[in-house]
Amino acid sequence: MSTLDKTSLKLPVENPEAEDFLPLLGTDYIELYVGNAKQAAHYYMSAWGFQPLAYAGLETGKKDTVSYVLQQGKIRIMLTSPLKSGGDINRHIDTHGDGVKVIALWVDDATKSYQETTKRGAESYMEPVELSDGEGTVVCSGIHTYGETVHIFVERSAYKGVFLPGFQKWEPLYRPNDTGLKYVDHMVGNVGWNEMNKWCEFYAKVMGFAQLVSFDDKDISTEYTALMSKVMSNGNGRIKFPINEPADGRKKSQIEEYIEFYNGAGVQHMALATDNIIATVTALQNRGVEFLKVPATYYEDVLDRVGEIDEDLKPLSELGILIDRDEEGYLLQIFTKPILDRPTMFIEIIQRKGAKSFGKGNFKALFESIEREQAARGTL
Repeated sequence: MSTLDKTSLKLPVENPEAEDFLPLLGTDYIELYVGNAKQAAHYYMSAWGFQPLAYAGLETGKKDTVSYVLQQGKIRIMLTSPLKSGGDINRHIDTHGDGVKVIALWVDDATKSYQETTKRGAESYMEPVELSDGEGTVVCSGIHTYGETVHIFVERSAYKGVFLPGFQKWEPLYRPNDTGLKYVDHMVGNVGWNEMNKWCEFYAKVMGFAQLVSFDDKDISTEYTALMSKVMSNGNGRIKFPINEPADGRKKSQIEEYIEFYNGAGVQHMALATDNIIATVTALQNRGVEFLKVPATYYEDVLDRVGEIDEDLKPLSELGILIDRDEEGYLLQIFTKPILDRPTMFIEIIQRKGAKSFGKGNFKALFESIEREQAARGTL
């Protein structure tokens, strides 16, 4: 059983310059390697409202790893920990801390996806393999991308199980209410100096993506720091990958801080969409999630910049939610502080009211707030 919407496989073209030869139907799941999957699962349930879905571990025959799968809306996250010392997952956690290892992509044909990407130059991570149990068969394959991040292609049309073969339904008594999160809007990668164009070309050549938008150091800069970013998107617009790199500035940028503590390129943040950002952020704050704040002066002239919006400005300003507009409409967004001990990964909450952009008008205020956090950490 896939909880992703299979009713519309005639995919709309959102980015006509993309070739979309795979094609990609959506984000299937995101896997994080973590030091303690049981406790991490409790955090994502309690603080974020994810619901228990599936489990694999000693009780299901796995001897070396344990995984908990959580779901909210169309978002699925898998939390995986090693059960023994040594091994690649332990090394990954020691090097990077907790973080995203796999961005799994839902496809019609995992074998074709593997063949199309590897013949265009992708490095193989996993040759096509069939995974089966009494509920059917899933075909998976995979390729490497920036840092140690990988994409796994998941073909699940012949499977009716809860998640993947080898997993059992996970039904704990503890089930906090969700917080209104719906789907993955985009996933942002941080790469090293002068690597942004290399990885944008990778997504264009290997996966058929096209550039949706570009920001240079004039767009994303403050008095002290700067970065550059390009957004790559597949043809139907369901998969969007902004790629960031550092740019010259007077002090250490957030990208440099990330790379220093993560020890290389990796996923900087997940942007999760909601239909009611005020309700979602209120619920998250009440559960202890900490968000970046911009000065109150941001709201003094924001409506002059973005024009009329449906929401009352007062709750937006009280929560610290940012507003921006493009030719298609406007968006509301807010960013957490790092959700891990290392100042690496964070989460964005976004509500789109027609806008297709990424909040360019908010960059300066946002990055100044990040710099204040860096200064408190002594890493600016």
